[in-house]
Amino acid sequence: MINHVLIILLLAASLVQAEPIKLIFDTDVGNDVDDVMALCMIHNLVNRGAVELLAVTITKDHPQAAVFVDAVNIFYGHPDVPIGVVTNGATPEAGKFNLLADVRNEDGSLRYPHKLQSGKDAPEAVGLIRKLLAAQPDNSVTLVQVGFFTNFRRLLESPPDKHSPLTGRELIAKKVKLLSIMAGAFQTVKGDNRYLEYNVVKDIPAAQSLARNWPTPVVWSGFEIGVAAAFPHTVIEHDFEYVKHHPLKEAYCLYQPPPHDRPTWDPTALLYAMYPDRGYFDLSPSGTVTVEDNGATWFRPSPNGKSSQRYLVMSAAQAARVREAIVQLCVEPVIKAKL
Repeated sequence: MINHVLIILLLAASLVQAEPIKLIFDTDVGNDVDDVMALCMIHNLVNRGAVELLAVTITKDHPQAAVFVDAVNIFYGHPDVPIGVVTNGATPEAGKFNLLADVRNEDGSLRYPHKLQSGKDAPEAVGLIRKLLAAQPDNSVTLVQVGFFTNFRRLLESPPDKHSPLTGRELIAKKVKLLSIMAGAFQTVKGDNRYLEYNVVKDIPAAQSLARNWPTPVVWSGFEIGVAAAFPHTVIEHDFEYVKHHPLKEAYCLYQPPPHDRPTWDPTALLYAMYPDRGYFDLSPSGTVTVEDNGATWFRPSPNGKSSQRYLVMSAAQAARVREAIVQLCVEPVIKAKL
């Protein structure tokens, strides 16, 4: 009898919903469609109760980027997610698909409604992040960076303010448990063992500062990971038909019309951050990442195993699992907002 009771209690404990991951998602949305994949995954995880999305912050310095994010947030039923924007950042040109926020239906209504009219109306990212971090329990927040290093470098170097008496580095060390980054390259790419990855080279000083000074564990998803688990174009062509217009499908087609399989660079960094213990990836030994002056990333294992930086490693079998997990989290039917 005692054994039966114990089994029942253990089973009940295993069915208890884990606390949602507190997430801040930092993106250069508009420069590639894999940012949209990751954002759609996040919203479906929010709807499952697996994620609490504290904010989306943007490192693309174009006012339409924040409006597009707001439209996607509302499409998924989460109109109140805070959005923060970079100032004096990289890539100020318009993206290929952020213009979807301004597309209108035949009756003149917005295809993807949004409350935010311009990124100029959104708060600056670093101040927003400091405010949010200060209000969270210690060691509770996961950061996922899939764009440039600008916002998190500025956070790292920020002084005390009205939200917290701590410096940025102190605040990060106190509140953040993990930073998962899509950046760099840690295997030979196209015969080049010093491949210059886009997210790094667009703000090299910021990448160098973060790599040297970040105080919490950092996991890097290198260029090679997303290439090895590319998103199947057939999914875009067939699996979003449950709704007349879907922002991921339309953004994918505007960025580069199918048939083409788009690398899942950003979704891999997100997937690891959400499910680090599911076996989707292996990790390198602990070590340090150095960003060279031309933007190349160089990993050196730690001789004592005490460094807090690692990068993702993925076998062919794992790549198949990763691809399918990303696909299913993207195509999950939307719980629409009450507009």
